[in-house]
Amino acid sequence: MSVGLLAVVDDILSAAMRASAKTAGVVIDDAAVTPQYVQGLSPARELPVVWKIALGSIINKYVIIIPIALLLTAFAPWVLPYLLIIGGCFLCFEGAEKVLEWFGVSHGEHDSDEPRDEKKLVLGAVRTDLILSTEIMLIALSSLDPGLSIWMTLAALLVIGLAMTLVVYGAVALLVKVDDIGLRFMKSPSRAVRRFGVRVVASMPAVFRVISVIGTVAMLWVGGHLVLQNLEETFWAGPYELVHLVTHAIEAAGPVVVWIVETAMSAVFGLALGLIIVGVVTGVQRVGRRNSSADAGH
Repeated sequence: MSVGLLAVVDDILSAAMRASAKTAGVVIDDAAVTPQYVQGLSPARELPVVWKIALGSIINKYVIIIPIALLLTAFAPWVLPYLLIIGGCFLCFEGAEKVLEWFGVSHGEHDSDEPRDEKKLVLGAVRTDLILSTEIMLIALSSLDPGLSIWMTLAALLVIGLAMTLVVYGAVALLVKVDDIGLRFMKSPSRAVRRFGVRVVASMPAVFRVISVIGTVAMLWVGGHLVLQNLEETFWAGPYELVHLVTHAIEAAGPVVVWIVETAMSAVFGLALGLIIVGVVTGVQRVGRRNSSADAGH
């Protein structure tokens, strides 16, 4: 490999690493959201389903997000905030649905006694990944040096997309197989190792409940933040200015407190918006069912 090519590869990797650092928060959200999609599957199907979701994530990034982001950045950058508002509303909607399910309110037709449909499960996970991956890649794109050529930018985004997918779905695969690792520990000849294995297996239901809550809050946080931030750039700056006003008032408390408060406000906004969207969708579905029943009666 020539020195010139090595220098180009080094430049691409350096740019990708710098840009990736700014996506860490959304990557954590993505890793927290995804495990809830494989809950309830048989152990033998967990890793194959994670692999399908990971493959869908790569397709999202390489076939949809990166080409469209580059085209829009070059020819219609004003469209991006509107797309992010739509994506944020979708995340708020999904998060609000899950919150309602915690309280026994089921939106749509779900039958918990039936086995989970893998195709629908993977489709739902890949659909949610599309929104989260879009934010990851747009943050990465905005963090790259504007002076990079289009081909260097493309190469850096491809590296970031692959690295983020490996990190997220590698972590997800590990999480969903921890209980199997615990079962193997339980077969060890060492009594201490067996006890540790028992504790690992016994703790996993609680771990997945916590992950489910974190994933739901993450969807509301990211969705609310996306809508707030992009509303400011498009239709209405008021809600985001209120967040800025509150965070500015507590700056003396330190950056950690400011981040917690800003995150909480984004999540609350996301939940409120999500509940409104759930109400609208439910109303539209009821009207549609009534019209269908009326047509069937005729």
